Amino acid sequence: MKILLTGVTGYIAQRLLPVLLDNGHEVVCCVRDKGRFHWNDYSRESLTIVEADFLQEDSLRNIPNDIDVAYYLIHSMSTQFGDFQSMEEKCAYNFRRRVEQTNAKQVIYLSGISNAQELSQHLTSRKNVETILSDSTFALTTLKAGIIVGSGSASFEIIRDLVEKLPFMITPQWLWTRSQPIAIRNVVDFLHLVAGKTDTYEESYDIGGPDVLCYRDMLVRFAHIRGLKRRIFIVPIMTPKISSYWLYFVTSTSFALAKSLVASMKIEVICRPNDLAERLGIKLIDYDTSIRLAFDRIEQNQVLSSWKDAQTSDIFKEGLSTFIAVPHNGCFKDVRTRKVKSRDASLEWIFSIGGSRGWYSFNWLWELRGFIDQLWGGVGMRRGRRNESDLVSGDVLDFWRVLLADKKERRLLLYAEMKLPGEAWLEFSIDSNDILTQTATFRPLGVLGRLYWYSVAPLHEFVFRGMINQLAKADTRSLSDPTPLAPSAQD
Repeated sequence: MKILLTGVTGYIAQRLLPVLLDNGHEVVCCVRDKGRFHWNDYSRESLTIVEADFLQEDSLRNIPNDIDVAYYLIHSMSTQFGDFQSMEEKCAYNFRRRVEQTNAKQVIYLSGISNAQELSQHLTSRKNVETILSDSTFALTTLKAGIIVGSGSASFEIIRDLVEKLPFMITPQWLWTRSQPIAIRNVVDFLHLVAGKTDTYEESYDIGGPDVLCYRDMLVRFAHIRGLKRRIFIVPIMTPKISSYWLYFVTSTSFALAKSLVASMKIEVICRPNDLAERLGIKLIDYDTSIRLAFDRIEQNQVLSSWKDAQTSDIFKEGLSTFIAVPHNGCFKDVRTRKVKSRDASLEWIFSIGGSRGWYSFNWLWELRGFIDQLWGGVGMRRGRRNESDLVSGDVLDFWRVLLADKKERRLLLYAEMKLPGEAWLEFSIDSNDILTQTATFRPLGVLGRLYWYSVAPLHEFVFRGMINQLAKADTRSLSDPTPLAPSAQD
């Protein structure tokens, strides 16, 4: 079949795409920015990429007419700009109108379980999208999931942050709310196997794993699997706003997403019984096993996608490529060069920077800057990185976004997503003479931006000098050692 896949740079679609290709389907991927799609990960024979922004109806002309099935995997809950409900509604209308003009017989929509009488803003929006899509000429198959557990999923990473960072927790009453978590592998199974199944046309199914657990049980069982002892105290006095701040400061979620999650976590998300899993031959994975499978992926450094990589602001609405040309006029620059000891080793260290490995010099200052950013509502240093040794354009890297990552050209370019009175880039490159150039560029916004640069410039002398010195003297023996090399007299 020829399949249209939307939300391709999102968490779910990145897991579904290789499964569709492996099963012989021809896939047309819709992306807002081709620069964020990584061709090298897939065979191009059965894959087509089209640029389309579902908020801009004119851009949908790029979608071909000869498609058989379309997946609607577009969600805006974590966005930090605009009204996500109106955005989701507009995307759904535009998608429906365009797909009705094609040969598509079926649309598959992944929604949220919405069986409670009172729904959160998030679940109400998902239900509204289902209504919009169902009023169409194509057949709609809706799959509704609650908590999705897998390496890189929002639910998994939030639970992981809470359990691994806090030896004891004072938590809100919504921890008693029950849910029916489902493994990401099962979600992908359902999405893939309902394609073309005529008996699922115009039907809606709740999908979940075999366990019904409250959020407290999920935390306790996660801690047990990780060999950690954790004490949890549930109190009735935490308001939704306090709960949102609690999630925001402890986990890697944005405040906008934290508010949406807290509102949803007060509502039970338990499946209405159905026999879809049996009909499709899907063996449901229990919660404990799904946690272990997720850590197997993490330990093997094979996390295919992460919810943290999703773009939640409008900074890059015109595409990553518009920021690759680093400006010069009206900018402050900190440029440093060093002769590298080993080109391959230095390159490996450059592409392993950040996350658990740190920034090789004065890490506490980086953490302090991230904490200050978080206090001002920024992303902070909590996001880490998806893969310990590999970067691709569009990845998050602590409070940076990867604009360009090219090992062949020996170049890495980052753009700051922290709160700043201006714009900032950080670039590393190694030329043919083994000269490493490290360039920090700051384009100030008004007087405040200039004052900011002058206030932090003295710290750059320590932080940036130490960082390039560590990168320059890296050797092959140090590649597997996450501890920075011992400082030299030059540091």
